[in-house]
Amino acid sequence: MNDVHDIRLLARLDLNLLRVFDAVYRARSLTRAADELALSQSAVSHALARLRDQLGPHLGTENEPLFPRDGRGVAPSALARRLAPRVREALAALGRALADAQDFQPDRDLRQAVIAMPEAVEPALLPAMMARLRRHLAEGSSPRLDSVRLDRATMKADLARGRMDLAVDVTLAPDPDLRHLPLLSDDYCLVAAAGHAPVDLEGYMAAGHIAVSSRRSGPAVEDYALLRLGIQRKISLRCQRYETACRVVAEAGLKGGGLLLTMGRHHSQPLVDGSRGALVTLPLPLDMPPLAFNLYWHRASDDDPANRWLRDVLRPT
Repeated sequence: MNDVHDIRLLARLDLNLLRVFDAVYRARSLTRAADELALSQSAVSHALARLRDQLGPHLGTENEPLFPRDGRGVAPSALARRLAPRVREALAALGRALADAQDFQPDRDLRQAVIAMPEAVEPALLPAMMARLRRHLAEGSSPRLDSVRLDRATMKADLARGRMDLAVDVTLAPDPDLRHLPLLSDDYCLVAAAGHAPVDLEGYMAAGHIAVSSRRSGPAVEDYALLRLGIQRKISLRCQRYETACRVVAEAGLKGGGLLLTMGRHHSQPLVDGSRGALVTLPLPLDMPPLAFNLYWHRASDDDPANRWLRDVLRPT
């Protein structure tokens, strides 16, 4: 058979028929094969007839029975004897593949994992994720972790179709197709130029602010919380990365009252520490709920061994 015929045959072939074929070949009896498969004898006979009808036109054996009667049992035809080793090998290979899928061994089976996250939080989250992944793998294993930009509009479809394994995002509206676990809860703080005095609510409202978002428009994540409190701040700059925002705050200094950056304290610490004294953190002059990030996956991956292992490893203990 050529490749086109192979594909057409496989498209129509019912794998259950091969299980029946293998059982009859081993038992040399329709009755014993039926008992093994928990089927009726007529169902076994019908399955063999269907298999012959599907294979016959491709093998030129339309009228040749696979198992002619032989005394009280059946005997394999020449075609059945030729097919039997290949059928058993194929069924065994399929069984091994299914067993391996459940017997997940990350050092052996994990080749690549794709995680989507907002670009702005990648520096705060990805290094720790990579460190946790490496701690749980044997030395010398080399899986690839890909961090890709999160597109909230396509996140659900991308997770469902396997374009990515997991996604990191703020708390989203409930969706029956998405599952999530808490990943990080971070209190808000202010980042300001060194020497900036603590800010009260009036000063916060009057100051110029930097908003960080990878989206072209719409509120930054902290603005949703502020708007729920009835507060709308004055945005002087909108940019895509917190590193950029911190440099702008440092270079603006205290001129004109300086600029303020509202962000998570956990994320701010390495940026402030690396500013060589140009930046400080200040308390936020209002009560805001913590910035919460979650690890999302599609419900279709609930029981996938690789996805489950990744969730367990990448989530902080």
